[in-house]
Amino acid sequence: MNELIPTRLTSEAIKEKAISLGADLVGIADGALMDKFPPDSANPRTPSHITDIDGARVIVLAKRISFATSRLPAWNDQHKFYGDELLISALEELALDLVIWLEDNGAPGLLVPYHHVDPLKFVKGEDTQATRPLSAAHAAVEAGLGTLGLNQQLITPEYGPRVILGLVLTSADIEPDSMMEEVLCRGPECGRCLMACPADAVQHWDRDWEACDKYLSPFGFEFLSDYLTNVLKEPDQANKIGMLRGMESSEIFQAMLRGSGIITGCRRCADVCPVGDDYEELLKKWVDEIPEETPEKLKRLEVMITEASLPTSYEKQKRWIGNFKPRGQ
Repeated sequence: MNELIPTRLTSEAIKEKAISLGADLVGIADGALMDKFPPDSANPRTPSHITDIDGARVIVLAKRISFATSRLPAWNDQHKFYGDELLISALEELALDLVIWLEDNGAPGLLVPYHHVDPLKFVKGEDTQATRPLSAAHAAVEAGLGTLGLNQQLITPEYGPRVILGLVLTSADIEPDSMMEEVLCRGPECGRCLMACPADAVQHWDRDWEACDKYLSPFGFEFLSDYLTNVLKEPDQANKIGMLRGMESSEIFQAMLRGSGIITGCRRCADVCPVGDDYEELLKKWVDEIPEETPEKLKRLEVMITEASLPTSYEKQKRWIGNFKPRGQ
């Protein structure tokens, strides 16, 4: 069982250190509350599932995404993939530096991997490549950094969803932050995330994770395993060699060089979200028009807006979305 240990460090000192190392936002979640309220009871992924010693507090770190890449319209632009991968690398270095600093000050620290797929547990069609050992978005809400949106992505007041998150676990006895009371997402009456999604994966306070994942991690574990399986099944040797020298192998090779398209991918929903202090001045002029908008998507949004009650998916995530009030209520 995770237990708090005495420390001279304070929450404020830890946050100041994280900011000095390059974090744009920092919050601290109560690991016991995250154990008590798992985002998905069927697949809890709570601090105690990682460690039963040092998960009493979860330090959530955030770095903002470059707004210039958000102004690029293509979901699969390599500048986006590459820029985000560099941010993840910087965030991991930041988190590791914080862990070393914590332990130099007598407080344990455990860095949670940004992306992890267990091939022994991966079930095609059920799991997604986007699965993390711990839900960073939910941890960020518990740490007071923001709330979840219509598609269950984190939204922050400062940068909307345009942040990348890192997690550090510790059992240091430090004060956790409180959850935000304001609901940041405007729901289906905004619906820009739904209209922009190339996978059409945004649902009513939910997401089709399997559909999303084909864009979110286009050259990830499932793509690689499916491709190699097809190569092995190909009976003709000449065709097999041709497949190995084809575009799929090239994409995998390039992705493995930096992780672009494996641990980074589509974020069109984040690019067009109007929430955030950065939106009006830095993004609105360039992303206000959504080319992916269709009459079918607009009709789906209208149905969501006019529904008499909020869906079950909202009720399941209400703790992290907040007390959303639909039109007329």
